[in-house]
Amino acid sequence: MNFQFTPEQLQIQDAIEKLCKPFDADYWLKKDQLGDFPFDFHQTLADAGWLGIAMPQEYGGAGLGITEAALMMRTISGSGAGLSGASAVHMNIFGLHPVVVFGSDEQKQRWLPPLIAGKDRACFGVTEPNAGLNTLKLSTKAEKQGDHYLVSGQKIWISTAQVATKILLLARTTPVEDARGTEGLSLFYTDLDRSCIDVREIEKMGRKCVDSNEVFIDQLKIPVQDLIGEEGKGFSYILHGLNPERILIAAEAIGLGQVALARGALYAKERIVFDRPIGQNQGIQHPLAKSWMELEAADLMVFKAASLYDAKLSCAAEANAAKYLAAEACFHACENAIMTHGGMGYAKEYHVERYLRESWIPRLAPVSPQLILCFIAEKVLGLPKSY
Repeated sequence: MNFQFTPEQLQIQDAIEKLCKPFDADYWLKKDQLGDFPFDFHQTLADAGWLGIAMPQEYGGAGLGITEAALMMRTISGSGAGLSGASAVHMNIFGLHPVVVFGSDEQKQRWLPPLIAGKDRACFGVTEPNAGLNTLKLSTKAEKQGDHYLVSGQKIWISTAQVATKILLLARTTPVEDARGTEGLSLFYTDLDRSCIDVREIEKMGRKCVDSNEVFIDQLKIPVQDLIGEEGKGFSYILHGLNPERILIAAEAIGLGQVALARGALYAKERIVFDRPIGQNQGIQHPLAKSWMELEAADLMVFKAASLYDAKLSCAAEANAAKYLAAEACFHACENAIMTHGGMGYAKEYHVERYLRESWIPRLAPVSPQLILCFIAEKVLGLPKSY
């Protein structure tokens, strides 16, 4: 078992660090204050070819694995960009995976190159206000009418919908009462037509520059050519993207925790009280040391899950565990960074309060910590299903 990254993987990390360097903490503080999307950051990564890191080479991607993608996302977040920077490109890395696996050659040729080049920006339209995590109860309806579908319904917590040009949309093509098992939902990738899609931003705690939204769809016309795979199989298609998503957001949480921890440790060395650095006191040292250990342990689970996925082995337990452990370690590191700064930790200019606000995202999304614990209890420990 080798815990070292390969020279090629370290080159990826170095390249991402160099690209992120001009986008420093003050850049992200300003984005957090103004709330405008980081178009220049997004395009910088696109121009360097990184938006297609895990997409096939024949469509302009790098054809690398989730291990490399996780390393990239950890590096972006850890540069000081946090979840604001990571979320700006997150959808590119895992979101179109159902297209890569189940899309036709024509669809992949039509859809992937513009996304990789940064010409298209996509959002992921799954969650609904009355279904939550119970995806099989989605009610957004797609009715086939000749050579197109008409779609109406509502989605919520849809990231980047304010700036997206495309939407990966899960909609019901069979009434829930007539659907068998997991069938009845279909997956589309289509233009986000704002003449029949109303996007309303949700004001939220953190990550202001990457919008979250309610989306109201009224008679959206989707050509049959924009249906991915078979009608009614959409739920099974999105399952292929769930484990990579958990791995990537876990990696982003690790990066966020690491940059918060680094700021806390630096302040502890520089801040002098009673003629000595506060970092000389065990009451300051121990929480920071504990956070380092928590982050390192979670990081090992992240890359264990990634390596299993890339080897095409079962990784659901590891991916869920990585997301849970990384989110908790990140939150504690950000909290300890604020406590180390004392009152100045509450000031925006020191950045750690922004990191703490963003650390709630991997704790809450894309799946709750409670459901992860239920999954591990049932699937790993063999306990009765509790929901």
